[in-house]
Amino acid sequence: MAKRTSLLSSIAAAAVLLAAAAGGALSADLGETAQASTNGTLAATAGCGKAPTLSSGTRTISSGGQNRSYILRIPDGYDRNRPYRLIFGFHWLNGSANNVASAGYYGLLPLSNNSTIFVAPQGIDNGWANTNGRDLTLFDDISRQVENDLCVDTSQRFALGWSYGGAMSYAVACARPTIVRAVTVISGANLSGCNGGTQPVAYFGIHGIYDSVLNISMGRSLRDTFVRNNGCTAQSPREPSRGSLTHITTTYSGCREGYPVQWAAFDGDHTPSPVDGSSSPNDSRTWTSGEIWRFFSQFASTTPPTTVPPTTVPPTTPPVTTAPPTTPPVTTPPPGEPGACTATYRTINTWPGGYQAEVTVANNGATTLNGWTVRLTLASGQAISSLWNGVNTGTSGSVSVRNADYNGTVGANGSTTFGFTATGNGATAPSGVSCTSP
Repeated sequence: MAKRTSLLSSIAAAAVLLAAAAGGALSADLGETAQASTNGTLAATAGCGKAPTLSSGTRTISSGGQNRSYILRIPDGYDRNRPYRLIFGFHWLNGSANNVASAGYYGLLPLSNNSTIFVAPQGIDNGWANTNGRDLTLFDDISRQVENDLCVDTSQRFALGWSYGGAMSYAVACARPTIVRAVTVISGANLSGCNGGTQPVAYFGIHGIYDSVLNISMGRSLRDTFVRNNGCTAQSPREPSRGSLTHITTTYSGCREGYPVQWAAFDGDHTPSPVDGSSSPNDSRTWTSGEIWRFFSQFASTTPPTTVPPTTVPPTTPPVTTAPPTTPPVTTPPPGEPGACTATYRTINTWPGGYQAEVTVANNGATTLNGWTVRLTLASGQAISSLWNGVNTGTSGSVSVRNADYNGTVGANGSTTFGFTATGNGATAPSGVSCTSP
């Protein structure tokens, strides 16, 4: 599947589309209609309890006087009385809704365990110029059609996309802050406009440090919009060095409760599928899908906080210290008791050719653990593709996972977890699962 858009013609096209988007603005009537039809304070939609008429596949819809389309994916075993998460996946420039759907909606479909309704809209001319707000109108119209027919939890609406799709997700966050709960922007820029852009939305930005199509400074600018809106403490997050073939994810501190901002910079170019330890992007091995899913799934199924945003804009000057806020305390506790560290494995989800798993690291002793290492042996044919909340050595066979910088200290009778996605058959659990400390 061709995803690269690094040609000069693509850059020029994006600049033209940006100019078109900047000239358009949503009308007051459109904004009011969106608020009335998909108000984020509702618990569930009109489609709850109804026998659905929509089915998975390509759907057509009249929007803004034009015939538009989108691909809908309804969970297997859909329960009309259960409110589901709703995720919009926007394609890239010269990509398509079919590209997004066939790639599992940026890899989130296999992680969702039938908990989510997915939508992949189709852009005009395979892009998201959003001229006169037409693509936001499409977002509203699709939301209305889906929610009038299917059971959606209105506190669990999300959007994501890469490149031009990331720009459209940013536009949704700016213009529909009470509708969408969180967005993820992968290698994006302000190409689809930002109507509004003053209210908080949970935000996750991902960008390559040497992006040759949309410079990382563009992604930082989008991120900083929601650093301010969400009341986070301004900082300069650490970013990996060229040639390190890794990524660094930072969670901002000081953000309003329920409105986190997360930033992941990776050593790579313009791609939605970077792989740690490799210069070759790969949809099935990338770490992005696992981190995005974890970011989206952290939000409880409740109405987001409605407290008034701060009246003063947080400073944008980076603080003197640039260390991530999750650095462990300077004072370190003594090593834990021998044998106090235990590891428990469980499979979270499986799909053809892959699975997701979680390991709980528990301290069963009376003293604090100061660091931990879990060892396990994966079955033949299994290989870790992405891992979070830990640092792994090896991806197949005998694998060890040590704590990350922020979760190595585990108090007495406390626990922490790390998770991973892997290729292979998830029906066979790893053998020799053990934990040592330090």
